[in-house]
Amino acid sequence: MARFPATAAVAAAGLIGGYATARFSGRRELGGAVLAVAGTTAAVRWQRHAGTPVAAGLTTLYLAAFGGSHPLAKKIGAWPAVLTVTGVVAAASALATGE
Repeated sequence: MARFPATAAVAAAGLIGGYATARFSGRRELGGAVLAVAGTTAAVRWQRHAGTPVAAGLTTLYLAAFGGSHPLAKKIGAWPAVLTVTGVVAAASALATGE
């Protein structure tokens, strides 16, 4: 049986996939749905692997990364901003949960 991807990958897929979905479909709400589903999945996995305080912190970071990518995009461009914040969230997730 295939192993479900590490939570860092789920969070990264939410941030990158949410942006890509919104950008290429032209529908921001679809991007938001991708972001929300992946974020919820990651939050549940973070809670299981590292407990509620860590999950709350990583979920807050995930949401802050989404919000922070917007002003950052004005300085460095959209894709570089998304990839930068994704890297931060994925690294924090991997460090906090060990997966």
